Amino acid sequence: MSEYDAIVYDLDGTLVDLAVDWNAVAIDVIAVYARAAADPPSENLWELLEAASKLEIAPAVEETIADHEREGARRSRRLARADELLERSVPVGVCSLNCEAACRIALDEHALESAVDAVVGRDTVETRKPDPEPLLETVRGLDAEPATTLFVGDTERDERTAIRAGVDFEYVGTGTSGV
Repeated sequence: MSEYDAIVYDLDGTLVDLAVDWNAVAIDVIAVYARAAADPPSENLWELLEAASKLEIAPAVEETIADHEREGARRSRRLARADELLERSVPVGVCSLNCEAACRIALDEHALESAVDAVVGRDTVETRKPDPEPLLETVRGLDAEPATTLFVGDTERDERTAIRAGVDFEYVGTGTSGV
């Protein structure tokens, strides 16, 4: 990795394991839809979030998800790749599908905040991964260039984000096909 001028990490599944029951989050988000008498598009959390962005319930949906993420960040488990942050000689960023506050809480909980120069969460910019903008915003926050930055993540979504942003990508472990 020494050929890179900056490294960006995904958070959940890469640096930490957030203690979040995503099925429970989806149930709580569906309850937000029900209170608003709106039909949920599916039971998939990310589809629920996407559809909510077109409705007046978007802030309530976002807050419901963020509440779970912040609590999960407080109870998160540090993963092995987190140790790399403390050894880096290049700028380090975090780009996550989780809300920015949860990212910052998890970094703080695991004494990693001083090793991270830029944090971009789901709510930091207008778009979400796999759109390239969150990753590009992180790269800009590191005063780096996409061509000399590495993105380390754990999902196909992370890989698609990197490809779209023109950033090299590395899977944590063997990678997964999840969100």
